[in-house]
Amino acid sequence: MIPIEVENRIAKYFFHHFLPEEVMEHLVALLLPLCLEADEEEDLDQDELVRLAVSILEARLEGKSIK
Repeated sequence: MIPIEVENRIAKYFFHHFLPEEVMEHLVALLLPLCLEADEEEDLDQDELVRLAVSILEARLEGKSIK
């Protein structure tokens, strides 16, 4: 099994190097205000933030390949 930290670092690399700029901007526009509303990081519903981001990624990247 691949350690979760290794998976996270690989995903972060692809996220920052291969995600189209307009998709990244859409994600930031959605997530940043929600993050700024929280007083502490512990106050964030991280599962909900991930669900929101994944739904955007799936919709915006549907049918596209990074190959």
